[in-house]
Amino acid sequence: MPKEDRSKWKADYIIRMVNLLDEYPKCFIVRADNVGSKQMQQIRISLRGQGIVLMGKNTIMRKAIRGHLEHNPNLESLLPHLKGNVGLVFCKGDLADVRTLLLQNKVAAPAKAGAIAPVDVMVPAQNTGLGPEKTSFFQALSIATKISRGSIEILNTVHLIKVDEKVGASEATLLSMLKIFPFSYGLVIENVYDNGSVFQPNILDITDAQLHERFLAGVRNVASVSLQIGYPTLASVPHSVVNGFKNVLALACATDIEFKEAEQAKAFIADPSAFVAAAPAQAAEEAPKEAAKEEKKEESDSESDDDMGFGLFD
Repeated sequence: MPKEDRSKWKADYIIRMVNLLDEYPKCFIVRADNVGSKQMQQIRISLRGQGIVLMGKNTIMRKAIRGHLEHNPNLESLLPHLKGNVGLVFCKGDLADVRTLLLQNKVAAPAKAGAIAPVDVMVPAQNTGLGPEKTSFFQALSIATKISRGSIEILNTVHLIKVDEKVGASEATLLSMLKIFPFSYGLVIENVYDNGSVFQPNILDITDAQLHERFLAGVRNVASVSLQIGYPTLASVPHSVVNGFKNVLALACATDIEFKEAEQAKAFIADPSAFVAAAPAQAAEEAPKEAAKEEKKEESDSESDDDMGFGLFD
């Protein structure tokens, strides 16, 4: 590419990135290891109307952000995260929905020798369909086998590769022979940028109900501390008012002070039996109704039993 064209390409890229930073307040910082051009094209298609993927050299991306800090100082929080093979996925809508689209666009891939395993790889017990001449290969990997109907059968499920371990040549060959594609690759979300804040993607899993529960727990803690040290706050004032009313009510019951709210309490203290009798009386009123329902049910059951399922003229 001629030098002039290279310079023009850089200038156009910076202008495009600046426009995206101005237009979209949110973006994902994604890692694009082992993602091919065809898969990247499929990701772009699936994100149409939801987001825009921008990949490029980190040096140019940092240059574009630094040159735009005067207009948007919040972008400085992006700079420390532009390391490695990363890109940006700009979006305006719900971050959780866009994340779902990114996670769905993954492609199964074989285990290559020398690669770092992103997940644990298990080989299930199965008939491999391989001939007995491959027995020594399984023995080298300490996999228990037997010959069944002329082919090798794996007796037990084998934990072949552990997560974050390097894939060996023998393990990669075995998985290839068994046609097992244990890994899947796609854009991996490393961080989320939202109006100047950068946070981990698992924050998106927090629901409104969880936030509400945590907030109420914090309010309860503030109220408890405030009541204990006698320092009034918005969280503790309602409890203080209730506790104060309880003290006033107790004082009124112990003296001749009269007010509307204390009348029932004084009446209960004067004659507790009246309140005890009220509950059984109500229960006694409901008991005949229940008994009448039971009698009707028993009568209908006895009539059906007497008829034995036949009418008068059957």
